[in-house]
Amino acid sequence: MLGDYIKDLMIVSLLIIGITAFMGVITNGIGEKVFGGKRRTEFTDESAKYRNGWKMVGGKKH
Repeated sequence: MLGDYIKDLMIVSLLIIGITAFMGVITNGIGEKVFGGKRRTEFTDESAKYRNGWKMVGGKKH
C-alpha cells in the first residue's frame, strides 16, 4: 500500500517536472519566433564569426 503510494508519487512528480521543462522549451521557441525580430540569430551569428577558419576536429565525415 505504501509502495503503491510512493510509486504513484514518483510518476506524478516526474510528469510534472517533464511537462514543465517541455513547456519552457516550447515557450522559448515561440517567443524567439514571434518576438525575435531581426536579432533572432544574434548569438549564433556572433559564435559563427569566432569559429570562422577553425580546423574541424573529431571523427571522419561520412
